[in-house]
Amino acid sequence: MGIAQVMKREPRTTILRVFAVLVVIGISIYVFSVRAHISEFAAYGYPGIFLIALLSNATVLLPAPGIAVVFAMGSVFHPIGVALAAGTGGALGEMSGYLAGFGGQAVVENTAIYARVQPWVQKWGTWAVLILAAIPNPFFDLAGVAAGTLKMPVWKFLLNCWIGQMIKMSIFAFAGSISLPFFFD
Repeated sequence: MGIAQVMKREPRTTILRVFAVLVVIGISIYVFSVRAHISEFAAYGYPGIFLIALLSNATVLLPAPGIAVVFAMGSVFHPIGVALAAGTGGALGEMSGYLAGFGGQAVVENTAIYARVQPWVQKWGTWAVLILAAIPNPFFDLAGVAAGTLKMPVWKFLLNCWIGQMIKMSIFAFAGSISLPFFFD
């Protein structure tokens, strides 16, 4: 590759990275501003559950009420449908962390918790993404950031994140379907 080609690619990469960071910031600000109304989407059934999971997972390092809604909706709708809608929405929402890593690598690189998560993703790759997505933890965003920073292929990140999200959301949806009727019927 010649110097002229490298020079042409650099501005595009920089613009793409800046755009990715701006998208993540915009999504996070929007979700944080409507967080009190997110549970109202549940009235729209499975598409509403999908949107709740998408929006609650699209925030980077800001809490949103997604899992509580999945737990509650597991007793209202079929738990497999809830898990599928929430798992798919959650995986797509986690793209914000991936984009943050791709676009703004220096944003979290120097934090202590990122320094603990990044080597796992670097060593174990997609397995780390799958396992960290499957367990409820507030640090999965950092795994997405690490995957973006390490330039993991998007399809590998999404597939393994989706599998992990499906496992986690299935557990919460089935737990809600079993426990809530026990207490309220």
